[in-house]
Amino acid sequence: MLATAVVFVDGELRIRYANAAAENLLRTSAKTLHGQPLPKLFLDCGRVRQVAERALAEVCPHTEHELMLARNDSDAAVSLTISPMQSVLGRFAVELRPQDQHLRVEREARQHSQQEANRVLLRNLAHEIKNPLGGIRGAAQLLQRELNDPDQREYTQVIIAEADRLQSLMDRMLTPHRLPKIESISIHEVLERVRALLIADSGALPPADAVTVERDYDVSLPPLLADREQLIQVFLNIGRNALQALASHGGGTITLRTRAARQVTLARQRHRVALKVQVIDNGPGIPSALRDRIFFPLVSGREDGSGLGLSIAQTYVHQHHGLIDCDSAPGHTSFTVLLPFAHPPARPQS
Repeated sequence: MLATAVVFVDGELRIRYANAAAENLLRTSAKTLHGQPLPKLFLDCGRVRQVAERALAEVCPHTEHELMLARNDSDAAVSLTISPMQSVLGRFAVELRPQDQHLRVEREARQHSQQEANRVLLRNLAHEIKNPLGGIRGAAQLLQRELNDPDQREYTQVIIAEADRLQSLMDRMLTPHRLPKIESISIHEVLERVRALLIADSGALPPADAVTVERDYDVSLPPLLADREQLIQVFLNIGRNALQALASHGGGTITLRTRAARQVTLARQRHRVALKVQVIDNGPGIPSALRDRIFFPLVSGREDGSGLGLSIAQTYVHQHHGLIDCDSAPGHTSFTVLLPFAHPPARPQS
């Protein structure tokens, strides 16, 4: 049996034939694939059409790397080669080769090389944050005593609660041998907390820049062994980046999505099932010049940005033996976090 996934498409790029390897890669039967537009199987339809147009114009095969297949259970990176032909099978022969595992190993290696520098930077930052954070909390407590309106007191309670949460996070950054506080949690409780904070942040935006925060949950997912506060910070940092990007471009939608990911490798361990959480927005996308550096400390796409949010998120995800990745194009940016449901024994940080 041919190991390479091959499909034949007609002049309109509709699938006319798919071999068994293609059925396996696309996770769809040849009967279901027949007649479907090939570009619709990918997150970036335009790039697929461009490859076909170049192949036809130059009458030779053309290859595009790192295209993302939009599969129901998990996205997958592939290289795509389109070769023009004339036969009863179709106008083009298309070869699909998985790149996901190779690229993921490379990304993990790059990400882990950043961790020690990130930890030193974050600890230094934590020292600088602790004092003003205590002042903010104290001022909120004093203000709360002066307010008689229960609705107004709710705002000061949010400030105090968030200051306490951040104080806890700062303490963890400053305690080198402190391990994450692992307990059984619901990922949806974490995301609901994040959603409430994003909605509160978006309430300050003018109507013209309105941002909605939608849920797309798989409620059948089991509990997760993780540090609740760290995961809140992970998804809040990602969500606030999305919110700021949308607010500066006339508003839009943020989607919080959960799914089960099957047969994934995390921290060099194979997992039959893992948790997949995506924070998706339909904003302008991340500038191409920044995409390879967005998890580096002090790298930001905004003039007033600190460039620390994603670095912190990456650190916490790695403490959970997980992986964080980003796929971005104009109109679609998706941050994907993969986490094992069972947390392996952690080693103290140096």
